[in-house]
Amino acid sequence: MSSDREPGSLQPGDLVVARNRKWNGKAHWVVPGRYLGEDIHGWWIFQGAGEFCSRPGAAFYTASDAVLLVPRTGEFVATFYDDTYPGDFRVYVDLATGHGWNTIKPGVTEFHMIDMDLDVIRSTLHGVFVDDEDEFEDHSVGMGYPAETVETMRAECAALREAVDAMKAPFDVEGTSNTSAEWFRKGRT
Repeated sequence: MSSDREPGSLQPGDLVVARNRKWNGKAHWVVPGRYLGEDIHGWWIFQGAGEFCSRPGAAFYTASDAVLLVPRTGEFVATFYDDTYPGDFRVYVDLATGHGWNTIKPGVTEFHMIDMDLDVIRSTLHGVFVDDEDEFEDHSVGMGYPAETVETMRAECAALREAVDAMKAPFDVEGTSNTSAEWFRKGRT
């Protein structure tokens, strides 16, 4: 796996499989999607309705479309949902580290990351909040997160919460001209 944050020679329509794992190396979510393109924020992947997502002990078919942003900088990935999503999330930011890309063959790439438990969520019912702080604390001890990593994740989480709350691009999810709306349009064509 490449340690570069740059994906290399992705082309729109290429299959991108997001493979998440935990700090201890155990598998977490596997989510397929189609590469859409890039902008100043990073690389955008369309995850269409009806895709099969899995992790050890759980699996489901997606109920709606989503777009995933792999950022150019920062210790996170962000998933965006629109009004077609049956739940109340609009933005789901996973704190993550170890971003890397691995081209399997032309047209098929894996994106890898280490899920660091903390999530910043924009909900239509509950506003903006941080989820899984208890899991982060447990894993910090149980998986032996380095003190510097804990500090980095807490600072990144606070900055992301502020950006999501202020709807700073790319987290500007209101209206039809928001950042993710264009990526939804591209994914659905």
